[in-house]
Amino acid sequence: MPGRQAWTGRAGSFLRYIRRNPLLAVGLIIFVGLVLFSTAGSLFVDTVKAPYPLAAPASLAPSWQYPFGTDAQGRDMLAVMIVGTRLSLKIGLLAGSIGLAVGIVLGLISAFYGGWLDSAIRWIVDVMFTIPSFLVMVVIASLLQQYISIENMAFILAAFAWPGPTRGIRAQVLSLRERQFIQMARLSGMRGPEIIIRELLPNLAPFLLAGFVGALIGAVYGALGLELLGLGSQREPTLGMTFFWMQKYSALLRNLWWWWGIPIAIIILLILSLYFISFALDEWANPRSRRSA
Repeated sequence: MPGRQAWTGRAGSFLRYIRRNPLLAVGLIIFVGLVLFSTAGSLFVDTVKAPYPLAAPASLAPSWQYPFGTDAQGRDMLAVMIVGTRLSLKIGLLAGSIGLAVGIVLGLISAFYGGWLDSAIRWIVDVMFTIPSFLVMVVIASLLQQYISIENMAFILAAFAWPGPTRGIRAQVLSLRERQFIQMARLSGMRGPEIIIRELLPNLAPFLLAGFVGALIGAVYGALGLELLGLGSQREPTLGMTFFWMQKYSALLRNLWWWWGIPIAIIILLILSLYFISFALDEWANPRSRRSA
């Protein structure tokens, strides 16, 4: 199967699947809406000073001037949500991309070449699964707290995001490497790297898309967990750090509902959109569960 035709066929199949799968369509609409909110919102709101302390009067309820109100530190909550959504998505996308990229490389090498490489990679993955990753991330983030930035947070999460994709991709490649089109590619004189790029990756595209969304969900959860403990960047107004400051200043007890209600709504929308996309892509990647057209 030529590589270009495989990619074109997969793209067309994906577009047809979106048209007949409302769950995927709803997830994409919500996710794209949040992306637009976090990027285009900076055109209408000051995102340089407003998301930081002392930018506005403290603890104001939503009004025309401050549609999302302000918090106890004097931050405009609308600006905080715009910047916080963007930063949280940046952490998730960066961590998920790195984790999936490492998983792709290790999974392909392990399954395609086999032998001692396969044994070594499987052993490392098995060891990583026995480690309580979140507890280790808490320890690392605690030790490096004064150096934590958005990028460093993503790297900490990515360090534990690759074993799952590695195992999943290895299993997929094992089921593909003995297929007829792979055997024909070998007989035609293609070398290993060329077979991987031109034959295996196009056929893995649906699974890789589903794996990326899964890695993104895991990274978002991990970042929220660390930031709720105060282990994120203390200055940056991410969604997780907004919850940390909300707890610290007793927003719930003081009935500052906009301080906790609006971030919770955005988090719910983000998680729901990712789960909708993940469920739909998982069905698309698994022909046995895919609905007939």
